[in-house]
Formats: sequence, structure tokens, C-alpha cells
Amino acid sequence: MMSTLPAGSRFGAIPEHAVDTAEHNVRDTLAVAIGHAAPHAALIVHDTRTDLNRALTEAYRRVVPDAEFVDFDSTTPEQVLAAFARLHAGDLVVLIQSTSFRLEAFRIRIELFKRGLKVIEHVHLSRMPGEQGLHYIASLAYDPAYYRGVGHALKARIDRAQHGAVDSGDGARLVFGSPFEPAKLNIGDYSGMNNVGGQFPLGEVFTEARDLEAVNGRVRIFVFGDTNFLVNQPATPVTLIVEKGRVAGAENATPAFDNMLAIIRAHEGEVWLRELGFGMNRAFSRERMVDDIGTYERMCGIHLSLGAKHGVYAKPQFKRKDARYHVDVFAVTEAVYLDGERVYQDGAWRLDATQNTG
Repeated sequence: MMSTLPAGSRFGAIPEHAVDTAEHNVRDTLAVAIGHAAPHAALIVHDTRTDLNRALTEAYRRVVPDAEFVDFDSTTPEQVLAAFARLHAGDLVVLIQSTSFRLEAFRIRIELFKRGLKVIEHVHLSRMPGEQGLHYIASLAYDPAYYRGVGHALKARIDRAQHGAVDSGDGARLVFGSPFEPAKLNIGDYSGMNNVGGQFPLGEVFTEARDLEAVNGRVRIFVFGDTNFLVNQPATPVTLIVEKGRVAGAENATPAFDNMLAIIRAHEGEVWLRELGFGMNRAFSRERMVDDIGTYERMCGIHLSLGAKHGVYAKPQFKRKDARYHVDVFAVTEAVYLDGERVYQDGAWRLDATQNTG
């Protein structure tokens, strides 16, 4: 199969026009979502190991030419820490990482947030080679009317819902027979939040059932996160059978999927279903994928988590020290219902017949 990527770009698999797109997307993100502007300073810490890293770094050079740029691989940890120390509250740090930068005990994003800095993390870019880099660049587009309008509307609808359901087709229907936990937003609107920024791309509203045992039914899974945090796509979707919030069976399971379930059971005894994620990023779909599971999690549609671990919502039946696993799985999403109202149709969120949310 011939590649659809043109040859000869300064950025390898990333053509020049895609760098122009990245520049546009970064500009909108900084201006609208992050609210970065003079006189605040910017520090861009990057590496040059992948085409996507170099393309994104070039996009930031165009948008914030006065920023300080630091090549992580040719700089000592002490020099990086010193660059952080020169910044003041309200300044911006961007981390463009082939894998994930490590500074020993220094937890980069957490420590930067403690200092009142704004942070954008582009992480694990090496997991998205070739044409996947174009999907990643597209995912950085920031449409405030869509993300903020639909995102807040979804949260409001989730927060007042008494029950919900996910229709995966072929008779598979997963029913959430309880109200939901207060939904959390990752939509580029940081008003009222302690921190500005996080891991990009944006595009998710997530919650879980208040009563996990009120979740029952069947759901078809077309992608799951493997032990290397990469997308694993079975040839045929795996149908999970869920009883009282736990995985009771898996039809058409692959050896890799069975192995993942076995690992969770070995440490946690049973496999709980926890997170209910409403992905909003229209750059990702069942047809347009990237290998990094943490990035693909923003896909427009429903994702769930398997395992007892969820740091946002405390539940009395789980002790934090015993909850070890949070494995993202992605549902074939034909429809989503909240209190019987269809809010997802034809691959898009539809919250109101008069509102264009797709």
C-alpha cells in the first residue's frame, strides 16, 4: 500500500501544510483555551527524536517566537529545573515529549501547577508515527463554541440524569441504573479551576455511576488499552457482559484481552467497570486512530474503564492502595441515552434538536 504522505518535508512524515495547521491550532489553543499573552513568559521544553516533535516545536516557534526553547536531550536536569525556577505565576510551560520527560523525583506537571504556571503537555508522541501525526495535529484544533457549548451542556445533562444507557448495536445495551457522579470537564475552559492546562489534546467529559452495582448489560468493545498503553483493536469487537458493575464474561475475546482481564483479577479479585467517558474530539473516530491510548481516549464516542482504580471518584468499597488498574476500553457507540433522551447519534453529540453540536 502506497503512503499518502508526500516526500521531502523538513519534518519527515509531517508535510509542510500540516505544520501550518499545527501553527493555527496552537495559536487558537494559546489564545482562547490557555489565555497566554504578554507580558507572561513562555518556556518550551522539547526533544527532536520524532517528526511530530519537530513539527510541533516549529509550530510553537511561530506562535511564541519570544519563548525560551530548551532541548531536553541536550540539557542537564539542573538546567531544566533552573529554567522552571525563572518563571513566575501565570507564565506558560509547554512539554513536547517523544515519551515522557523524567526529572527524578520532580513530578513535572504537578510541581509546575503548584507554582501557578500554565502547562501544556504533549506526551508519548513517538507512539504516533507517520500519518498518525496528522491525526494528532488535527486533534489540537480548538473550537470554543463546540467544546465549551457542548461540553457544559453534556455536564449539565449528565449531572441531572437519573439513569443512562449505551447502545453498541447487535442487541448490546449497557444500562446505568443510577444517577451519575458530578461530571468532570476537559474542554479547555479552566474558569473556576485551580490549574490551567494539562495533557493535550482536549475533549472529554467523564463521570461514573454513583452506584457501580447498578450497571448491567452488554457492551461491544472495539479497542482496548494493552499492557504497553497502546491501542489494541481485535478483528471482531469483544462483547463484555456486565453484572452488578463487574465483568461477568467476554464473548469473542482475544488472548490479549483475556490476559488483560486475568491480570486485573489476579490483583483485584474481580474486574469492575468504573469510568463512563464521553469523548468529544472529532479528529479521532473508529476509522481515524492513533496508537497511544491516552491520546485516543479523547475519541468522539464512549469509553469505559476496567479495574478498581479511579483517582477522581472515591467509592467506599475501594481502598486506594488496593486499586491498581484503570484500563481504557472503547465502546462501539451507536447511541447514548440519558433519562431516555438520545444524546449521541451518527457519530456526534446531539443535545438539542435546534442545536448543531456535531
